[in-house]
Order: sequence, then C-alpha cells, then structure tokens
Amino acid sequence: MYTILNKYLFLKKSIPLPGLGTICMESIPATIDASTRSILPPIYRFRFDKFFDSPDKDLFAYLSAQQNISDYEALRQYNDFAYSLRDRLNYSREASWEGLGMLIKDDMGEIHFESSISNPSFLLPVPAEKVVRANAKHMLLVGDRERSNSEMNEWFAEEPVHGNRLWWMVALLGGIAAALIIMFHFSSHGWNVGSTGNQQLIQVKK
Repeated sequence: MYTILNKYLFLKKSIPLPGLGTICMESIPATIDASTRSILPPIYRFRFDKFFDSPDKDLFAYLSAQQNISDYEALRQYNDFAYSLRDRLNYSREASWEGLGMLIKDDMGEIHFESSISNPSFLLPVPAEKVVRANAKHMLLVGDRERSNSEMNEWFAEEPVHGNRLWWMVALLGGIAAALIIMFHFSSHGWNVGSTGNQQLIQVKK
C-alpha cells in the first residue's frame, strides 16, 4: 500500500488521510550548477495540513487501477489504512510512513510529518555540457526583417573603409584641385617668374 500511495503523492503532490489531514509535497524547480556543469534535480519538501482530510475519487480510482480491484474495495482498503494510522498515533504518538517519513502527534494533539528522505533516490544530477555549433543556421530578427545568421556573418565580414584609405583619397583630391588652380593662374598671367608676384602698381605721393 505504501509504495502505491507514495507514487500517488509524487504524482498529485498531496494525499489526504481521512480523520487526520493531508500530507503535502512542495517542490523547488531544477537548477543549473555552472561550477559542476550539471542540472540539479528538483528538491521536494513535505508538510502536514490538518485542515483538509477528504480524499477525492481520483485517489480511489488510482488505487483500484494499480491493484486491479473495484473502486468500492479500494475505498474500503484505504479507509482501513487511515483508521490503522489513527490508532497508532493515538496509542504510541507516532506512526511510520514506509519510504517517506514519520507522522508524530505532539502533547497538544497536533499532528506533524517529518520526512526521512532529503530527496527521492531516483532524482540525480544530470550532466549538462554546453554544445556550440559554429555552422548551425538560425533566423535573427534585424529591424523588421528576418535574416539568417550566415547572412549577418557575411555582412559583418565585409571589408570596411579604413581611416587611412579615406585620408589618402581626400589628399589626392586636394592635390588635384591645387594643381588646377595653379595652372589657371599661370594661364591668366603668363608662364614666367614675374607672374608669381603681385603685379599691381602703387602710386606714391611726393
């Protein structure tokens, strides 16, 4: 019976006990441990809720299917099981729950559940090695268009216009412009040394 009930508890996260309360299971999701390169399993914690103790039909249907018996027989067996737990708690103040922990009744009549397992044995860390696929193709949203990662790699790989090449082009254009201005000057004033100076005559008053 305990094996079947433990499976139901891990499946439904709670199991009501008529006349006692409900054993509840709370889980903390799995986490990634980068230091050990592994995925740590979820952690399960158990608590006892005394305010709810009414099983639903799903529990009896589960017991019926697991044991291949009728729903009525499953209901009878489970009620007998819960009654036996109540008797043990009233007599010895504690009742062992095989494979899970212990139900304990304190001096005030409150029932507590103490788990005997830190985590189920079938939940173990899983190795998680990061896989990098250099040539894997996937789509990227660039602005309002979708482009493949290979297209973006080609775009970034285009040779940029370097600063020194741009400076050389500006210097070349400036030199050509200066040569044209000099040629225009000599063609207007004659091709001699005197044309390089100021030819304007200045009258000096005596």
